[in-house]
Amino acid sequence: MLFFRPNFREYSNWCSIAIVLGLAIFSTSAIATTKNTANQPQTIPSDVIIDKVFVDKSARTLQLLSDDKVIKSYHIALGGNPIGHKQQQGDQRTPVGSYTLDYKNEKSKFYRSIHVSYPNTTDKARAKSRGVSAGGDIMIHGQKNGFGALGLLNQQRDWTEGCIAVTDDEMDEIMAAVNVGTPIEIVE
Repeated sequence: MLFFRPNFREYSNWCSIAIVLGLAIFSTSAIATTKNTANQPQTIPSDVIIDKVFVDKSARTLQLLSDDKVIKSYHIALGGNPIGHKQQQGDQRTPVGSYTLDYKNEKSKFYRSIHVSYPNTTDKARAKSRGVSAGGDIMIHGQKNGFGALGLLNQQRDWTEGCIAVTDDEMDEIMAAVNVGTPIEIVE
């Protein structure tokens, strides 16, 4: 019998630790699930027209605006070198300035995306004067395909190549609310 083994106390200690850890993990998961379901984000009413998207790089926020009123705000992740205006392809920066959201992409390597009209004429001229490519393919997008479940964790760090990333659920909401042709202003 287990009670009569000489190492019963050692087994008992390990079992106690395993039970406590299991309960702690289960409790934490239950609390997180309860918080997530209790704080479901309010969806954007269908009669609200989003007429501008505003991105503040230093605050790591993307805001959807209607008549200069913030309708919804999202935490964003940027490129690995986020400070400053995008200078060239591969610099991992997000451009600063006024652009247009000019098309939607449902077949992206990231979960859905909306293209930012970077580079504009000024961006191209600046890059040409430096003898480099301005780059392109700047998007607002969800998580890398297959990694959507890690969205909340991923959003705690800057991980894109210069794009603006949100969680997949947030991307669904943005795609539904924002029309092609909507202006986007990106500030430092």
